[in-house]
Amino acid sequence: MTENSQDLCDIMGDGDGRKEMPSAASSTFTSPPSSYRLFGRKLTIHQSMGGGKAADIILWKRRQISFGIAVVATAAWFLFERSGLSFLSICSNVLLILIVTKYIRASYAAYRNIQLETVPELELSEELVNNVAASFRAKVNYVLLMAHDITLGKDFKLFFQVVVSLWIVSVIGSFFSFFTLAYIGTIMSITIPALYSRYEEQVDKYAGLIHQKFSKHYKVVDENVFSRLPRGLSKEKET
Repeated sequence: MTENSQDLCDIMGDGDGRKEMPSAASSTFTSPPSSYRLFGRKLTIHQSMGGGKAADIILWKRRQISFGIAVVATAAWFLFERSGLSFLSICSNVLLILIVTKYIRASYAAYRNIQLETVPELELSEELVNNVAASFRAKVNYVLLMAHDITLGKDFKLFFQVVVSLWIVSVIGSFFSFFTLAYIGTIMSITIPALYSRYEEQVDKYAGLIHQKFSKHYKVVDENVFSRLPRGLSKEKET
């Protein structure tokens, strides 16, 4: 009897365990882990950057080329900032050296009857020019539309964002020259995406927490400040 009662209790205990398992599973489904991704992207980093050779270079999948870009950018920055020469003078001297070197090399090869490697013709295709022009046109039209809305006072949020952005650029520009900013931008463009690709989960986790807190504060400001401001010019009443 005691053995049967103990077996019965074990069976009932197992039954309770089976009943608790769905609840635990349901709790896991009701509170899934955060799947926030930086900039709200749905693709991988490599796919977001086009998935071509440029993405491979930025993400250091072709380390020799990426390292070469970093070295050339550092040398160019040092040349422009520390040499004391102007941008036009340096470009003219570099082109002069290249042209003279190529001409002397070709003349020497013709004198010694040495066959040089064929130099490929540099030509821009019509398709490439049209694609670049279309992309540039779309971006310019977007900027003009933003300027139109700001000048007419239609969007205070956009006006506030543009003013803050221009002020930040002005402050940064007062501390660094144009070439230094270009150098910093080049180095950041080939280092930050690679670091983010390596530590993607950790960055997305903390970025999600920051985004959640910022959204709460922005909602309060939007309800108390932005929503009370006029969103555009009042329409004229029809007579």
